[in-house]
Amino acid sequence: MPVYVALLRAINVGGTGALPMAELKAICEGLGFSEVKTYIQSGNVLFRSDETEKAVEEKLDEALGKKMGKQPGVMVRSRKELEDIAANAPFPDAKPNFLLVYFLPEKAAGDALEKMVAPDGEEAKLAGREIYVHYPNGSGRSKLKLPALKPGTSRNLNTVRKLAEMAGEMEGRS
Repeated sequence: MPVYVALLRAINVGGTGALPMAELKAICEGLGFSEVKTYIQSGNVLFRSDETEKAVEEKLDEALGKKMGKQPGVMVRSRKELEDIAANAPFPDAKPNFLLVYFLPEKAAGDALEKMVAPDGEEAKLAGREIYVHYPNGSGRSKLKLPALKPGTSRNLNTVRKLAEMAGEMEGRS
């Protein structure tokens, strides 16, 4: 049975969309997912399911919408995808916590970076359903404007690596 990593958008960020991870785990178990594990308080959940990635994504987003009053947006990736995302990260000199991976619901348009306004020297690179953004001064005070990021959710490179590692452990790899 495949292991999936679900990345929830707008959960426990800046005090909005508060959802205790115990509740997230219970929702996932209620949907029939097994071996459910959460990671940090920002909407990361790993589990097994026989269903397709798309079906899992839709079921979880719908269930969260019923609980929270609005569907937050759920992006699902496999261990292999997360490992590839981490391994192929551009900007080799960037600190891992200053390199964010934005997970998108679908592949970004080829011109997605054309409207980017990066006053603090931020750099971005498209890669399929992800956009990598290096924030040389950190993302907290950044004035970056990039409309293509709006439907997605971000995790720093350290978190992506940890989620890939956890998924590998669930699959019996280390």
